[in-house]
Amino acid sequence: AAAMLRSLRRRWDGYKYRFVPWLALNLRRKRRTLRYVPESSQDKIISDEDVFETLLKVFKALFINDFRRQAHILALLPEIRCKYMELVTVEQKQSEVNSCNHQSQHVFSPEEVLFNTLGFTITRDRSSLVSAGTGVFVTKGFIPKGTLVSMYPGTVYRKHEPIFFQSLGNPFIFRCIDGILIDGNDRGLSRSVYRSCSRRDQLGPFQMSDESWLTSALQNPLAVGQYVNNCSHEKAANVCYQEFDVPEYFPVELKQYLPNIVYSHEIESHLRCVVLVTLRDIKQGEELFSNYYTVVN
Repeated sequence: AAAMLRSLRRRWDGYKYRFVPWLALNLRRKRRTLRYVPESSQDKIISDEDVFETLLKVFKALFINDFRRQAHILALLPEIRCKYMELVTVEQKQSEVNSCNHQSQHVFSPEEVLFNTLGFTITRDRSSLVSAGTGVFVTKGFIPKGTLVSMYPGTVYRKHEPIFFQSLGNPFIFRCIDGILIDGNDRGLSRSVYRSCSRRDQLGPFQMSDESWLTSALQNPLAVGQYVNNCSHEKAANVCYQEFDVPEYFPVELKQYLPNIVYSHEIESHLRCVVLVTLRDIKQGEELFSNYYTVVN
């Protein structure tokens, strides 16, 4: 009986944040863990241009690092191939200078690419909060205030699209200010839906999204944002969520690193992504904490 009660308590702790009556009763008690913004247009720590440039920088570095595997894509994009060949040549020369190795290009892990590009790495590990499960930690480097530090992966649902069965017992559903939902669960029905949508939207060799966040072998090392825990009275928030619509001109060859996909592509719209941005400087070894609740006045 005691074991059953503990199991029910763990399930409730993970689900209660989506239960409207619980929210209504507890928002006042948790005012210190709320984030307030004057209006939805001001719910951005950094500009969309900065988000775009950071994603572009990281994704290009990942693409170049894995250049040999991209041959089937580049064969269809000769003009893009020429551009990347120039970048690869520059990278190889720099690598030769640094390592004195003139034989071949060294292939880094995605985490190493992130460190070489932005100066830090992050990983999932057991949270420092009791009973919080998995959390996200800075494992190497230093992250300045106002830095894009992670992404919230998952299937994107517009208003009125069916998500009832996916939502049952699911603590990984993120609600955007305009009502768009992102299901960041990497298990069960949510996992199957994401994979189905990803393979539906693939255009020949061009992948329109990244499935690797569903596994332990991440292709995009930023795609762990769904495991960032909510702040507490003891652990203040050091990151916050920021919504970003991927523009139409986002390079097609880099979409393979986007960890989001729309549930239905019948309606033309920009792909919604949610990134996490640092609210202060964060040092190696610190855990990331966010505000699950943003109140727009």
